[in-house]
Amino acid sequence: MRKLQEPFPISDLTFQSQIEKFTPEDNKGGTFSEESSFSILFPKYREVYLKQSWPLVTKSLEKLGVACTLDLVEGSMTVKTTRKTYDPASILKARDLVKLLSRSVPAPQAVRILEDEMACDVIKIRGMVRNKDRFVKRRQRILGPNGSTLKALELLTECYILVQGNTVSAMGGYKGLKEVRRIVEDCMENIHPIYHIKELMIKRELAKDPELANESWDRFLPHFKKRTLSKRRRPFKITDKAKKVYTPFPPAPEKSKVDLQIESGEFFLNKSAKERMAREKREDAMKEKMDAKREERMKDYVAPAEPSDDAEKKKKKKRKKEEGEDDDGEKRKRKRKEVEEE
Repeated sequence: MRKLQEPFPISDLTFQSQIEKFTPEDNKGGTFSEESSFSILFPKYREVYLKQSWPLVTKSLEKLGVACTLDLVEGSMTVKTTRKTYDPASILKARDLVKLLSRSVPAPQAVRILEDEMACDVIKIRGMVRNKDRFVKRRQRILGPNGSTLKALELLTECYILVQGNTVSAMGGYKGLKEVRRIVEDCMENIHPIYHIKELMIKRELAKDPELANESWDRFLPHFKKRTLSKRRRPFKITDKAKKVYTPFPPAPEKSKVDLQIESGEFFLNKSAKERMAREKREDAMKEKMDAKREERMKDYVAPAEPSDDAEKKKKKKRKKEEGEDDDGEKRKRKRKEVEEE
C-alpha cells in the first residue's frame, strides 16, 4: 500500500519572517455576503465559570468584529460574523475559542487562540482504550507525579496542554501540536511519555549545532526496543509432568449429574422418596459430626498411661547392678591396702 504524503510539511509553516497582521485595510472585498456561525455545547459544571468570564470573551471577540452569545438554558455558546467582521479567518478562531472554553481551558489562556501564531488541537482519547481502569492509568501517565510529566512536555513542545475527562486540549505552534498529538496517542497505546521527552531533549540540543542542520539525527536519537512477552497462559501448578501414552481416542467425557443419579437409581424415585433420601443423608452427616465432636471432648477425660510391672523390674535390676559395681570397687581398694601394709 502506497503511503500518502502529508498535504503540507510542517517545516513550511515555520516561516523565518514574522507574519504581518491582517488589518481592515487588507479586506478589499468589503463586508461578507453571508453570515457564518458556529455553536458548541458545554457541560453544566462550566456554567458558573463561563458566566463570570463571558465579558472577557465578548471584549476579545469585539475587536475582530465577531458576535458571541451564551445560552445557559440550552447550555451552548454561539459565535457568528457581523457587518464589522473584516478577517475571514476570525470566525474560525472564534470557533476554536468556544471549543477550548467548553473543554475547561481557562478564559485568559483560551483568548490567546485569537493570535495569528497560535493554533489548537483537541485530542479525543477515550475511544483508544476499551478498559476503563487501563484508560485512567494511561491518562495519568500524561500528567505524571504532581504534574511533572505534563510540565516537561509543555516546556519541550512550547504548547499549553490540559487533560480534562476524555480529551486532551493543546494550544501552541503547529510543530508543537504535532508532537503533542503523537505523544498522547502513543501514551494511549502503552508507550510511556518519558521516551518522547528524552528524544525531544536530545533534538533540542542538536538544533543548537548549525553543522547538523542538513544531516540526519537518527544516529543520535535513542532506539527503544519493544519487549514482546509471551501471551500464552501457563498453569500455576503443574500436577502431572510424566509423559502419557499417545492414544488417538479422546478422553471419556465426565458423567453429568443426571447420569450419576441414573446409576444410583435416584433418578427413578418419586418426589417423596427423594426428599426422604436427602433427609437421611443429612441425618447421617450430622451423626458423624456429633460423634467426632464427642470423641474430641472425651480426650480430656482419658487417664494417662501408667508404667507397667516389667518396666519397674528392669529399673530395679539396673539400680542393683550399679550398686553392686560400687561395692566391688570398694572391696578391691581394701584388699590393696591390706597387701601394702603386710
